[in-house]
Amino acid sequence: MELNRLIDHTILKADATEVDVLRIIEEAKEYSFYSVCINPTWVALAKEKLQGAPVAVCTVIGFPLGANTSEVKAYETTNAIQNGADEVDMVINIGALKSAHFNKVQKDIEAVVEAAKDRALVKVIIETALLEKDEIIKACELAKAAGADFVKTSTGFSTGGAKVEDVRLMRETVGPDMGVKASGGIHNEAEALAMVEAGATRIGTSAGVAIMAGQTGVGY
Repeated sequence: MELNRLIDHTILKADATEVDVLRIIEEAKEYSFYSVCINPTWVALAKEKLQGAPVAVCTVIGFPLGANTSEVKAYETTNAIQNGADEVDMVINIGALKSAHFNKVQKDIEAVVEAAKDRALVKVIIETALLEKDEIIKACELAKAAGADFVKTSTGFSTGGAKVEDVRLMRETVGPDMGVKASGGIHNEAEALAMVEAGATRIGTSAGVAIMAGQTGVGY
């Protein structure tokens, strides 16, 4: 296993400057990370700078609260793909899930899946820190039914990040063929490998360079 090829090298903080984003892009090229994960405003820049590199461009939709309407999320997805996004990580309507409005949640995911169809991979952020065990299971089931490619633990901007037990539960729920992305609070190689052992097929972290250097990074 090449750990670098599981990493979405991430910078999503609100005060990230162009210099910060360019640094992430160069690090992703140097370490051959799977992707850079950046806010939508930087997608076109990343696409330009990553021309010819084996690094995908990932961005976020409905981020970080998931409370936008489905129409807005669909438009965000279309716009991001037009700007060069290869993957989109969308946040579910968390409030709707916790209100047991399951059809609304599935339709919300489907709006993004349809907008991305045949053009970009879709990961569904379920924000595990805000969910009970049965809600995690239900969110994964809805994402799978909606045709998403991945379920993802966290935005990194809520009350907690990825936990091994949540990743294991997500993998058990979606089965062997759907992707599972662990993100939020993964700072070193041991933590990353624990997530992989639990069933993660992608790691979202801002500490990718530290992980590859065998160090513990500061990030989300």
